[in-house]
Amino acid sequence: MESEGGEALSIDFKLWLEFEEVDPGNWDIYNDAANVGIELADGRCYGINVWTFRFLETMIGIDEKQVAIGAGLFIVPPDLFVKELTRECIEQTIRHLLFKGDLEDVLNPSVLAPRK
Repeated sequence: MESEGGEALSIDFKLWLEFEEVDPGNWDIYNDAANVGIELADGRCYGINVWTFRFLETMIGIDEKQVAIGAGLFIVPPDLFVKELTRECIEQTIRHLLFKGDLEDVLNPSVLAPRK
């Protein structure tokens, strides 16, 4: 990614990806959800729930079959939707979001964890 002046933009962060740590290889990268941990170089940490676009459709179908009050009426959304659950996709997504601003500003503010 490049800044407005054309120079490469380097944003330092570490990712923890549930799909790499828990039962790797047994996730549907196009139709699933996972937890993602993000640690920025300045010590800020975030924990976000990430769904693929297709997983939203799956959840709508599951929710419509429930008998609970409100079933089919709404779904509590994740913190972020992505095309696929891969390190490459999530790294690029987080880099783009950080380019736009602090994650606590571009995502739901509830994802901010206390500073270390």
